[in-house]
Order: sequence, then structure tokens, then C-alpha cells
Amino acid sequence: MRQTLGLGMLLWLAGCGTEAEAPGASPRAGGDTTIDDRTSRAFAQPAPNLTTEHEALHREGDAAFAAVFVPGPAPVNPGLGPAYNNASCNGCHLRNGRGMPVMGGGPTRTQLLVRVSLPDGTPEHPNGAVPVPGLGLQIQDQAVYGASPEATVTLAWDEREGKYADGTAYGLRSPRITIVMPDGSSPPAGMLTSLRLPPPVVGLGLLEAVDLATLRALEDPTDANGDGISGRMNTVWDVQALALVPGRFGWKANSPNLRQQSAEAYFNDMGITNPLFPDAGGGFELPMKTLDSAVFYAQSLGVPARTALDNAAVKRGETKFKDLGCVKCHRDTLETGEHPVAELSHQRIHPYTDLLLHDMGADLADGRPDGDATGTEWRTAALWGLGLTQTILPYSGYLHDGRARTLEEAVLWHGGEAERAREGFRNLSASDRDALVRFLQSL
Repeated sequence: MRQTLGLGMLLWLAGCGTEAEAPGASPRAGGDTTIDDRTSRAFAQPAPNLTTEHEALHREGDAAFAAVFVPGPAPVNPGLGPAYNNASCNGCHLRNGRGMPVMGGGPTRTQLLVRVSLPDGTPEHPNGAVPVPGLGLQIQDQAVYGASPEATVTLAWDEREGKYADGTAYGLRSPRITIVMPDGSSPPAGMLTSLRLPPPVVGLGLLEAVDLATLRALEDPTDANGDGISGRMNTVWDVQALALVPGRFGWKANSPNLRQQSAEAYFNDMGITNPLFPDAGGGFELPMKTLDSAVFYAQSLGVPARTALDNAAVKRGETKFKDLGCVKCHRDTLETGEHPVAELSHQRIHPYTDLLLHDMGADLADGRPDGDATGTEWRTAALWGLGLTQTILPYSGYLHDGRARTLEEAVLWHGGEAERAREGFRNLSASDRDALVRFLQSL
């Protein structure tokens, strides 16, 4: 599995990010990895350009991604727990889509995760978070038989009301959690928390293949061009390189590559030790081959093509999306560089992200630093496949904690660097708001 990135070039037309495919051609969201599928299985298809050998590896990875783990010792898939959040990758990433904003031990089990840390103390590694005694850096709220969860977490919602400029009312909600330790006590005073919703899995290999130089060229940490946007890359700890490196995966770009992100999920979400996150004696339960199979599966998924490209409302909505400045962060076009999975190399893609951190304002802030990311910064979410969210899994949530029930709500929560774009949306006519949403649903 690779640990370095190749070289490539960002391609987009200045200002509005207009598509530049051949005349009359449809923008292919994932380049040659694009699939023409808008069904509930659209996020679970292999890239159509895989070689025969890689198709076989993809099927192996599919099995690894779907594997349900059990407590050890066991002949198949041992290692779950003793405390955990879910028992499989699919348990959180249902059909490889977004999760539902639910917690607890019901039929859907936990999908929201709670990251935790202390504001002061000794971090696990340079620029890392400070673990909470008894909880570490993530609350595992489920447990195998005979063990206890690390804590019990209950979720409630606070509602607020607002109005568009034309007087149309809307409602927004924000999450509120209550954490109770096993002995009935409260967690340590001052403990920082951050809710995280499982994001879609599709397109991750292509995002991994985007050149680091391309992303560096997009950074503007001091807003030197004066456009109000000051994106920057996170800096995070690479557990294999034992060094601080750029981050690009996760809600705060807190993982450097897909292998580490996957290994963190096995360890934190399922309680399964692995070669990157072993036990105290250096042993592990998950073989590297299984870890790499799951990684390859995520890398080699196809990206669904856009739809309704000739629809007048969709076209108008795309124009509004650009006019409001949304493309300054949700970059519509990137190009990948070299990647060990050759099918991902040199693809012109349309992910609608710059993979950079941006200050999203106080309303979305979790107050919890992550690497070099502050408590108000979040990585720009990729929007490809956005219109399939409810098709893949009805009642999925939007934004990092699932608070947004609709795309309109997701836009209305934007603040900080995106405040100008949000206010522009709030001041649109009802028909133009609908057109912009129709565009998002076409992705």
C-alpha cells in the first residue's frame, strides 16, 4: 500500500469552475471510474475500468468491508470489543453511504460517533489530542457480553427557527448529547466532544490520488487574494512514517491516507487491534492483508454519474451555485496524479471539494482541535453523489453531525468563510433556491 503521493495538476477554469470536457460531453464525475447507476446500490459498484486482477481484489475487499466481527477467540472474524461502536464497516457505512444520526443499541445501533479529548495534558503524539482517562479519544458506547460500554450517550435535538428574505419560514436543529460514565458519574469537567457522522465511502481512492502539490496550490491561509476564503491543509501524525504529514481524510482532514483511516476505524469503532494500532505488546488481531483488502475496496469503487444535465432548473441552479461563490471551497474539478492503483491515475474528476480546512463559524464549531485543525475548522466535504443520499439510505443526515435533515438546512448552517454564500442563498427567490437544490440533487 502506498504511503506517498505522485505529482499532478489541478484543472479548473478560473472564477466559475466551468466544465471543460469535449463539446457535447457530460462531465464524468469520476473520470474513467464513473458508473451510470442512480439506484440504491450506486455506491457499491466497482469502477468499470478495473483490470480483471483488480476486479478480483475488489471482490475480496467487498467481503472484508462487509465482515461482521465477533468477540474472540473465534474461528472467523474474531476481535470485536470488548467495547466498540459497531461490528462491521458496513454497520456504519450502510450501502457505503452517509450514516443516520442515531445513537444507542437499537436496530440501527450506533452510527454517530463521539470523539473526545481534554483541553490540557500530554497528547499521544506531536500535535495530537489529549486522551481522556477511561475513554481515550472516542467513546465506545457498545460492549460484548460480559463487558460494559465505556459510557452511555443519549442524543437530543434543540430546534431553532429562521426566515428566508422572502418571509418563508424554516427550521434548524442542533444536537445535544448527555454522557454518563458506567458508575453513573459525569465525564471529566472541561472534556471536549465532537459528534461525527459516517461519511460516504465513494470516490476516496480518487481523492487520495490528487497530488499534494495540487492541494498546496489551493491553500490561502492568510486570504492573500482577499476573497474571504482562507483554506489550508491539516497537519497530522502518520503512525507508519512516525512524522507529521498533510491530512486529507475525515471531517477535519485528520487522517493522512486511506490505510491509516481504515486502521483507525477498525481500532476505534470496532475495538480491533491491527498492524498500525496494535495492543500494548505489539500484537494484533486483524491481518495486514485484510486491512489492505478493505482499503482497496474503498479505493476501487465507482463514482455515480450526474443526472438531469439538460434540465433547465438544474442548469440555473448550477449557475447560482457558482455565482454565490460555493465553488471557492467546493471545487468542481480536480485531476489526479500517479497512484499505485493505475486505474485512479490521471483522471479528471468532479468531486466538489478542495480537501482543505475552512473556518465554518461558531454555529458549526465543536470547539475540539484535531491535528492543526481548530475547533471551528472543517474539511470541505465532497459533494459527488450528494443527490443519491436518501436513495442509498433514507433518513441519512447531512453535515458532520447529521444535524441537517435537508440540503437547504445544510446550506443554512454554513457560517464563517461561507457566511456570504449562505446569506446569498437565504436571499434568493424561492424558485432560485429550488433550482440550486435541484442542482445539488443532480450530483
